Amino acid sequence: MKYALFLGCTVPTRGLNYELSTRKVCDKLGIELVDIEEFSCCGFPVRSTSNEAGFVMAMRNLALAEKQNLDIITLCSACAETLVEANHLAKNDPEFRNEMNGKLKSLGLKYNGNVEVKHFARMLHQDYGLDKIRAKITTPLDGITVSTHYGCHYLKPSEIYDHYDDPENPHSLDELIEVTGAKAVPYSDWQMCCGGSILGVKEETSLKMAKKKLDSVSSKDTGALVLICPFCSVMYEGNQKKIEREFETEYKLPILYYPMFLGLALGLDPKDDLGFKLSRIKAKNLLARLENR
Repeated sequence: MKYALFLGCTVPTRGLNYELSTRKVCDKLGIELVDIEEFSCCGFPVRSTSNEAGFVMAMRNLALAEKQNLDIITLCSACAETLVEANHLAKNDPEFRNEMNGKLKSLGLKYNGNVEVKHFARMLHQDYGLDKIRAKITTPLDGITVSTHYGCHYLKPSEIYDHYDDPENPHSLDELIEVTGAKAVPYSDWQMCCGGSILGVKEETSLKMAKKKLDSVSSKDTGALVLICPFCSVMYEGNQKKIEREFETEYKLPILYYPMFLGLALGLDPKDDLGFKLSRIKAKNLLARLENR
């Protein structure tokens, strides 16, 4: 299995452990990742002011991957949504594809619709498969409990994702947790947005949204919150101590990217291979439980 890895803007600057753990996990699973240096922003931040400009940016990235005959996997859910939507339109709307190719012509590019785009987690669940992951597990995480956060863009809008998983009652990320031997613990308010979408506009409301989710998860017997989007991590980990100060509470809830968690079950070193040392909220208790078994 060989893919172009689309890192986007946030992962290389604020999610280094996400990238590191993904590369190490893919090496362990035999998945080859190719870096395309010309990749740029997916276009998501621009679409609020110019939908056309945002889609041109997305189409440029699709065309670059097509030139190398590679499908794309993303680590950011917003990147996934933008690239998948542009790809969906390009494949199903000839007028849109022709318009976009007219814009790409000045860049010496053309997109013919031969690329597939999937989030890294969906690729593992749907294409690589749970059985193959299970066969690679060397350190089962039996007795470990965590909770999951799907986020807004991973499954919605469902039409462009070919109705993969149920956006109102999803199961794929929980199954990826449980294939390691761990248990995914449900909690209330699981469907809530992290609040990141309004952080730059209404910070107080944004932090209150994140707090409500942290309150709910922390009320359960869970060792960490596992997620798959870098900006969701900005809210739950990057802003966790700020929320604690402003609302006079305490969580100390570790926030882990899924490949960090999967990597533990694959026998990878948490500090050097999976970037646990880069986490702001240290997963000391979770790692201690693994070491003491």
